[in-house]
Amino acid sequence: MSAAPPLTGIRVIDAASIFAGPLIASLMGDFGADVIKIEHPSGDALRKTGYVKDGAPLWWKVVSRNKRCITLDLKKGQQIFKRLVKDADVLIENFRPGTLEKWGIGWEVLSALNPRLIMVRVTGFGQTGPYKDRPGFGTLAEAISGFAHVTGLPDGPPTLPPFGLADGIAAHYGTFATMFALYERDAVSKAGGKGSGKGQFIDLSIYEPIFALLGYQPTVFDQLGIIQNRTGNRSVSNAPRNAYQTRDGRWVALSAAAPAIRDRVLTLTGGAAFAADPRFATAAGRLKYNDEIDAVVGGWIARHDLNQVIATFEQVEAAIAPVYDIEQIFADPQYQARADIIEVPDDELGKIKMQNVFPFMSRTPGSVRHAGPRLGAHTEEVLCDELGFSREELASLKHEGTV
Repeated sequence: MSAAPPLTGIRVIDAASIFAGPLIASLMGDFGADVIKIEHPSGDALRKTGYVKDGAPLWWKVVSRNKRCITLDLKKGQQIFKRLVKDADVLIENFRPGTLEKWGIGWEVLSALNPRLIMVRVTGFGQTGPYKDRPGFGTLAEAISGFAHVTGLPDGPPTLPPFGLADGIAAHYGTFATMFALYERDAVSKAGGKGSGKGQFIDLSIYEPIFALLGYQPTVFDQLGIIQNRTGNRSVSNAPRNAYQTRDGRWVALSAAAPAIRDRVLTLTGGAAFAADPRFATAAGRLKYNDEIDAVVGGWIARHDLNQVIATFEQVEAAIAPVYDIEQIFADPQYQARADIIEVPDDELGKIKMQNVFPFMSRTPGSVRHAGPRLGAHTEEVLCDELGFSREELASLKHEGTV
């Protein structure tokens, strides 16, 4: 690095669990924020989720990278929690609405204690509305947002993603909302005005961010009464667009949304006359004759091995990519050239590989300094060295089950 990370000096308290909330803290920690992760003394649920090696939870290692981990039972340790929040910049929580208020550590109390505090409140359905008290998970958000309805084969069931898609999208929305709030609080505008100096709370549901990414479906329904349904790997807007199998049994994905790319793909696979067919001159025409187009494009791909398909498409400057599994990603030269997968030191597993920090910044890039720590690894450091508790007080708190 040629300069300090961009979030140096920002302190984040991560009091959330599982994925969406903690990932906000992960992203901020990647770019230099001091993240203190609060877990119940019994351990965060993410430690008990997914694959484990030698007793070490692997998903935890990724999501809790760059965090200092302490244990604290918020039902018992409200005063400790307040001391942590008093000088923090950001607090992230994902309890059901009203839970922190019941414990005496809700927004009104914490913002009075720290008027500069930015509090990110992550829930399945938001802080308001008839569903606000429902338990919420990414799977529910993927269903109720409309995502699952449009995903899958036309004659098949709605399809859910096999990873935390809605949670991940919500986390990224939550991160940029937090940065907006920090900018408004602290920045000096071009017009010379100073930041407000005031914090605010962010009401982040899990279902709304993925709903926001589903394109112009609301507008199409409002104006034309059209409900988008499942089309498999095809697009409702352009053709050809699909996944095709090569002669050697591999799969490739192709999209020809741009006119120049479309002409190159159709010329390559069907010849100049096929590409110039007036039936295919408009997007509506290509969608109408999608079966015929797919038969030609898919037929050409099926007669060639993967390497020949990729090389030929590259020669004519048409867009195509292989469908990778994770082993193929590890071996790919593009991933290797950009160091998209990095090796991170870990006190339990020695070294562990995971995704790098994206996107790459030229002067103040993010970095992964360590993987997710052991349970309570930094409790003594934070409570004794930073908050002023004695070792005897810490031992008493442990005996009480507070930490």
